[in-house]
Amino acid sequence: MKSLAIGFVGAGFNTNFHIQSLVEVRNCHVAGVTSRTIDSAEKSAVYANELKLGPAVAFEDLEAMAADPSIEAIWINSPNDSRIAVMEAIAAGNAKRATPLLGVACEKPLARNLQEARRVVEIMEDAGIPTGYLENQVFTPSVVRGKDVIWRRGAAATGRPYLARAAEEHCGPHSPWFWDGEQQGGGVMNDMMCHSVETGRFLLTAPGADRKSITPISVNAQIASLKWTRPEYVQQLKDTHGEQIDYAKKPSEDFARCTVTYRDEDGNTLISESTTSWSFVGAGLRLSFELLGPEYSMRSNSLDTGLEAFFSRNVTGSEGEDLIEKQNAEQGVMPIVAQEASAYGYAAENRHMVDCFLEGRTPDLTFYDGEQVVRILMAAYRSAQLERSVDPNDDDLIDFVPLVAQGKWRP
Repeated sequence: MKSLAIGFVGAGFNTNFHIQSLVEVRNCHVAGVTSRTIDSAEKSAVYANELKLGPAVAFEDLEAMAADPSIEAIWINSPNDSRIAVMEAIAAGNAKRATPLLGVACEKPLARNLQEARRVVEIMEDAGIPTGYLENQVFTPSVVRGKDVIWRRGAAATGRPYLARAAEEHCGPHSPWFWDGEQQGGGVMNDMMCHSVETGRFLLTAPGADRKSITPISVNAQIASLKWTRPEYVQQLKDTHGEQIDYAKKPSEDFARCTVTYRDEDGNTLISESTTSWSFVGAGLRLSFELLGPEYSMRSNSLDTGLEAFFSRNVTGSEGEDLIEKQNAEQGVMPIVAQEASAYGYAAENRHMVDCFLEGRTPDLTFYDGEQVVRILMAAYRSAQLERSVDPNDDDLIDFVPLVAQGKWRP
């Protein structure tokens, strides 16, 4: 089968995670990387070549990469505030090609707000380029397998599941732009709630059913700053990321919870509960999922790895993330995630996108689905600001920009 030549936009932590996952994906290779600096693009290209995923080269210009015949599909991992400019550059490059791009995949969230998300969808529709929305947790092996077992055995015998729970928690992002509410579009809600909301919807949707088979009718949410606006942690952010990240003046939420109420086609009430946090301190990144129904339940926790190590106080060394993403300690009992790119769903997600683009099939998640997730997030921010439930189908959300994204939120 033909090998899909992928070009990456952005060369940070997330791109390197995707590149790492492609070792487990057939029929693709990394052909190019472009970023805000040529040095960072070259580093990721070298990384891909070291993993024998190339030949990958660094491009100084995105439009040029999109127009280059050596590139057949593009994965977008650049900062959230660049989405529209990135899509416009890809569309311009695609217009110069003899044969169009086979697909464009974009990391979560699709955009900073609903108006931007709608524009992103329109640009790709006008260009006629197939799209894929990258939500790795929907492809997490424990989620996919758990859903299969629950619906095939529990739901078939006693009725559909009615409650999903999803949580993503860690000690905070790697790059400074994530902490900037205006550039990122919010705080932990915009950064990570997209994962949890979409995974909850996925678990509650019957296998093979259309996304529209369950309809969101109400969103209730809360945001707070529990840790990072304390003076000592305000200073820690400045020491780590520079004076431009000042949570005493422009904070973002480091905790969020969201409840989405759905109706299914038979009028049944379904509920998805999500919690996300940058104020969790444990061994490292923790992803947890639950699905409950009339006579059954399932649960998954990424820190229940089945592999752990113990280091006494006499074992000392430099800090790192060699055991688990967002690792917080180097001593004591430490869980180890043996294959993070697989465990977190990146490999399965990328395998799906590669196969769909090569075969001309529509991916399970497209930019349209990404737009719907942004709609839920904007409803959640609005609910938190109004301190009441809101209708996620409200047309007013198209013009809504959260106070956090305006730099005006005060916890």
